[in-house]
Amino acid sequence: MAQSNGRRTSRRDIHAKLRHMVLTLELAPGAALSENELAASLGVSRTPVRESLILLAQEGLVQIFPKVGSFVSRVDPAQVADAQFLREAVELASLENLPEQLDPEVVEELRDNLDRQRSADLGLEEFFALDEAFHHGLMRLSGHGNVWTTVAAAKGHLDRARRLGLHGHQSPTVFAEQHHEILAAVVDGDAALARTAMRAHLRAVFNDIEHIRARSPELFAADPSAVPVRRNVVVWE
Repeated sequence: MAQSNGRRTSRRDIHAKLRHMVLTLELAPGAALSENELAASLGVSRTPVRESLILLAQEGLVQIFPKVGSFVSRVDPAQVADAQFLREAVELASLENLPEQLDPEVVEELRDNLDRQRSADLGLEEFFALDEAFHHGLMRLSGHGNVWTTVAAAKGHLDRARRLGLHGHQSPTVFAEQHHEILAAVVDGDAALARTAMRAHLRAVFNDIEHIRARSPELFAADPSAVPVRRNVVVWE
């Protein structure tokens, strides 16, 4: 039984690691994936890698073509739009459910989060981690923190588009200021203003998706049925 639990833990850990590599663009959209090379780089056997790739394929983050190979899915604008719709619906609804008395510990966590977002030497991935924690914290204030897991699992293509936008020309500082405006409205009890600010914030990158795609068309899906050409690209170093 212990061996079985270890195997499940290994698969879960490897899946989380590979998913993180895809979302952070360390594994680039369109990159070919070698089970052998990934297993060697992660220090595991091929089995948890193969199982993890199957799970990622079910999420739409990897494509597996028999007799051709496995590839990181290119960013799909349709899935970006679906994730945006889901996220906006859930997060705006949560702002309508805020109690009159906010949890002071969560509010303090959010304020500390905002202070760290404004750090001059903040890295891109550090900002993304703080961004996730901020939005999760707002949902915790409304009593729906557990829903964040579902939202996070559905927004893989959206997260990659957001990173492409920030890698290209957008500054995290803009989004940090938007977060400040949202929290201020929440603390003031102005739900209408909080919803308006949140809607504008969530659409900031989504509305720029065509500009991002024009700048890097090779990273976006054109024909979902097309079989990619295998390339000798496995992991960005």
